[in-house]
Amino acid sequence: MNLPARGRRVLVSGASRGLGRAVARAFAANGDRVAVHYGSRAEEARATLASLDGTGHALVSGDLADPAEAARVADAAAEALGGIDVLVNNAAVNLPHPPATTPYEEWVAVWQRHVNVNLLGTAWLSQLAARRMIDAGQGGRIVNIGSRGAFRGEPDHPAYGATKAAVHALGQSLAVALAPHGIGVASVAPGFFTTERVAPRLTGPEAESIRAQSPFGRVATPEEIAAAVLWLASPDAEWASGTVLDMNGASYLRT
Repeated sequence: MNLPARGRRVLVSGASRGLGRAVARAFAANGDRVAVHYGSRAEEARATLASLDGTGHALVSGDLADPAEAARVADAAAEALGGIDVLVNNAAVNLPHPPATTPYEEWVAVWQRHVNVNLLGTAWLSQLAARRMIDAGQGGRIVNIGSRGAFRGEPDHPAYGATKAAVHALGQSLAVALAPHGIGVASVAPGFFTTERVAPRLTGPEAESIRAQSPFGRVATPEEIAAAVLWLASPDAEWASGTVLDMNGASYLRT
């Protein structure tokens, strides 16, 4: 399959800020055209779009938990870019819900939201993008953003850890199913990295303990995670299909 190294058409979900923004910038700097997806943060998504190198990028919106809206997102991205060669499933929610103290009604609602966005939204977009890649006949790449928490556990965010583990498993199933079509599927499992959302934790009382999770004594930058995503989406990474790439600075070692 003739997947190019640059000039590709890339859909990044959840790209209004944080890691999604860094991923969108990495692909744009590589010479690719990017569809920046957002759910509700329109102003921040426009800022992401404005920050991208090159031209031909697009903005698409929709709630990926809704299958019909997910289909509209895929349609809008494919129409704006002329197709989809690479999909990065980054959109996710991560809401605290410690099991010992969360009221049952809230517990149920939080779990349903995590499953609908983190797992089902990823499944919807992956199938929609894969069908377009198959029809185009040039192969493609799907890269999922998982989490270290899928392996280490997330005591205050169990639905997040569980759905990210499911995303890893989904990616491996898709890797086997889509390889005959030249489509590689892989996941990254980041540990703690800097974003706008967690910035207060890195200046508060727990900052030292968070940095001490890694023997490097620091947390990652979004750009470091984005570099791994860019490589997994490259033509050179076909043989990495099915992998779950740990990006946690040796803060958690799987056996």
